[in-house]
Amino acid sequence: MLQHFRVQPMFEGGQLPGWTFSFQQGAERYTGDYMPDGTIKWTNSVPNDEESVKKMVHELMTFHVYE
Repeated sequence: MLQHFRVQPMFEGGQLPGWTFSFQQGAERYTGDYMPDGTIKWTNSVPNDEESVKKMVHELMTFHVYE
């Protein structure tokens, strides 16, 4: 489960190219960039269960950005 999920536009005014996000999973903190095409670029370490974490991030981004 992802905790303390935060998202913000990469640039002021919310203009594309994407958003930065961060979250806590267990004792680890992860950060990354979410691109408009749904690509995730991790800016620190990559989670061990990357595919399942990507699905959770996509769901949260849909809720936070596109709603």
